Order: sequence, then C-alpha cells, then structure tokens
Amino acid sequence: MKIDILSLFPEMFAGVLQSSILKKAQDLGAFQYQITNFREFTDNKHNKVDDYPYGGGAGMVLMPQPIFDAVHQIEKITSKPRVILMCPQGERYSQQKAEELAKEEQLIFICGHYEGYDERIRTELVTDEISIGDYVLTGGELGAMAVIDSVVRLLPGVLGNEASAVQDSFSTGLLEHPHYTRPADFRGMKVPEVLLSGNHAHIEEWRRKEALKRTYFRRGDLLENIDLTDQEQEWIKEWQSSRNNS
Repeated sequence: MKIDILSLFPEMFAGVLQSSILKKAQDLGAFQYQITNFREFTDNKHNKVDDYPYGGGAGMVLMPQPIFDAVHQIEKITSKPRVILMCPQGERYSQQKAEELAKEEQLIFICGHYEGYDERIRTELVTDEISIGDYVLTGGELGAMAVIDSVVRLLPGVLGNEASAVQDSFSTGLLEHPHYTRPADFRGMKVPEVLLSGNHAHIEEWRRKEALKRTYFRRGDLLENIDLTDQEQEWIKEWQSSRNNS
C-alpha cells in the first residue's frame, strides 16, 4: 500500500510512522508513505494556503489551488487513489471502514487546519470524508494518524498472527472478550477456571458470552446488527432482568 499525506505540519507524523507496528510494517514492505506540505504548491508570492470566507464569518478557509495541485501531482504517479478528507462532518470512522480501506492500493489523506475547506475540495477531489468522533481538533493530522494505524495493522503479515485482527473489538460486531495472562493467581485475583481447563469448546463459549455481555453493558447499540442464537438471547434476557432489578 502507498499512503500519501497532505499536511502543513509534516513533522507531526515522524514519531508515529517511525515507531512500533507502523515501523515494522514498512520494514516488511507492507506499505510506504510520503508526506507533502501542500504549502509548497501555492501559486502566490506569499505562500498563502488560506483566505477569508466569502460572505464573511470567523476563521480562515483553506484555498482549493494548493490542495488540488498537490493531489493532481500524486495522481500522475498512481491513478484512482482513495482521497480521504479528515473532517468532523464526515462519516464516523469504524472498524468496518478500516477493513474496507485496507483493501486499497493507495490512500491520500488531506489534513486541514483553520476554519475549514473550500467546498470545491470536498465535492471535486475527495472520495471519502472521515471523522474519528463528534469533537473538533485543531487539524486533521491526529485523525489521519489514527486511521492510518488502524488500516496498516490489517495489511497481510503486519501483525504476524492473522487471527489477532479478526478477533479485535468491532471486527466481529462485538466488543472483545476479557484477556488474562500469568500468573493464574495475582494477589488473590484469579483467572477464570474455564481458561485453565484446556477445554477449547468451553473456552470459546465463555469468550463469546463475555464478549456479548461486555457489548450489552457497554455498547448495547451494537447488538442491533448482530444475529443472536437462542442461547445468546436467553443470556441477554438474564442480564436485562438483572439490570432491571438492581
């Protein structure tokens, strides 16, 4: 995968992209990246990338010309990339979106600052608008880092154990089940016996039940899209009854 990032602050990405799993992914050849400061594409003598909005109002708006020219320069090398605008008005990001983007050959991230973007950037250049939550940041860089991390870890070979990504929270539609490691008894706090039993069928049933329980109590909205077995529906009725009586 090739990832291009358009940002006025390229230095923000150094620590994230050169550390941990993302650094490993580059070493494996799973992806490569390039950061472009789109200020370098301005065609005015003052190197401005923003201006006051037509009609008045607070703040400054990113001008279309530098971003259009930067994206078109990238597209000369690779055609039809996904062009992603990091924007609080965009689609709320999800694990399913990460899995979709992980299938692409090239992604371009546009990271804005100031009050917003000229609307023509949104309507003529962009294929996806993404928001990482219902809040506003000073720029799109932090959001782009989150999306890039979530996508790159899904690329083949990056995590080593392919099952890790499959079992992540949200990948199955449920939050992930609890995990335990050694020691089995830590200061009187014991690992559930079923995990020590060696009975894989019972362990899988326990994990499914705990994932369902955690989802029910923490993110019940996710269950609207899950097909539940009769047994799982009985578990939920028990938890509902317990919650109503507490």
